[in-house]
Amino acid sequence: MRQRKRMLEHLDDDIREHILMARAAVTAGWDEPTVANLLAALAKLAARLKPVTADSLEACEAAAKSTVRHHLRVAIWLAAFIVPFSLASFVATAISNTIKADITTANDLAVTLRAQLGPPPSATGTAATTATSTPGAGAPGGIPDATIINELQQFASIIRTIDARARQLNVLLLFSERDPFAAIRKDPAKIHATFQLPAGLPNFGVAADQRTTVYQDVRYFAQNLVDDVSFFYGAISACVLPALYALLGTCAYLLRTFEREMANRTFTPSVANSARFLIAAIGGAVVGLFNNFTIGQGASISPLAIAFIVGYAVDVFFTFLEGMLQAFTKGNATSPPPSGGRA
Repeated sequence: MRQRKRMLEHLDDDIREHILMARAAVTAGWDEPTVANLLAALAKLAARLKPVTADSLEACEAAAKSTVRHHLRVAIWLAAFIVPFSLASFVATAISNTIKADITTANDLAVTLRAQLGPPPSATGTAATTATSTPGAGAPGGIPDATIINELQQFASIIRTIDARARQLNVLLLFSERDPFAAIRKDPAKIHATFQLPAGLPNFGVAADQRTTVYQDVRYFAQNLVDDVSFFYGAISACVLPALYALLGTCAYLLRTFEREMANRTFTPSVANSARFLIAAIGGAVVGLFNNFTIGQGASISPLAIAFIVGYAVDVFFTFLEGMLQAFTKGNATSPPPSGGRA
C-alpha cells in the first residue's frame, strides 16, 4: 500500500486525475471521455513502469510460490543423484589410484626378494641350500638379515593394504567380484596365518614364497576391481554426471534470475525455461566427451565444472561450439588445394 501511494505521488497530475476519475465513475457510471482518458493514462503509466507490467505484477503475487517450489524440487532431485554418484566416483577413483601405486611397489618388492633369496627351497632341497635362507645365515650375496626382514615386512604390509582397499572397492561395486579369501574372513587365526609373516621368520625363502602366493590372489582380486571401477564409474563420470551438473547449473541460474526479477517485480513465467533445461542437458552430455579444458596460463578445469557453467550460462556452450567450428573451418580454408590435371 505504501509503495502504491508513493508511486501515485510521483505521477503526473493528468495521469493521477484520470485514474481517480475512472475510479469514481465505477459508481456514477462510465462515459466515453472517462474511458478514453483512462486508457491514455494507463498507457502512459505502463510506459513509465516498464519493464514492470500488469502480467508481471500478477505473476509475482500468484505464481511466485509455485515457481520456487518447482525449481527447488528439481534441484533437490538432481542433488539426490549428483551427491551420491559424485562421492562414490571420487572415493572409488582415489582408492583405485592408491591400489595401482601399491601394486607397483609390491611388484618391485616381489622381484627384489626373488633376486636376493633365489627360488624357494624345495622339500628335497639340501641342508646347505636351506641354511642360506635361515636367519643369521645371511642371504645369498651377503645381504644382511635386517634388510631381508624389512623388505618382507613391507611386502606383507602392502599385501594387507591392497586387500583392505580392494574390499572397500568391492562395496562400492556392490560386491561384483568374488572375494578369494571369503571362506576364511571370519576366522582370525587363518587370516593371521595368511596375511602375516611367520613368527620368528624361520626361513626367509619360504616366507617370501608364501607371501608371493597370497599376493598373486590379492593382486588379481584388486586389479579386477580397479578395471570395473574404470569401466562403470568412468562411464558415469563421462556421460551421466556432466549432464546432471549442467541441469543443476540451469537450476542455479533460474533461481538467481527469479530472485532478481521478484525484487524488481518483473517476473513472468516463460515456457523457454523448459528449452533451457534441454539445451543444458545436451551441452553437459557433449562436454563429457572431453577429458579436460585449459583456461588461462595452462590452468585446467574439470569437465564437471564446465558442465555446471554450461547449464548456468548456455551462451558459453554455443560460444565453445562456434569456436571449435571456426577452428575446423580455418583449418580447411588454409589447407592447400589438391593439384589438378596431369603434368
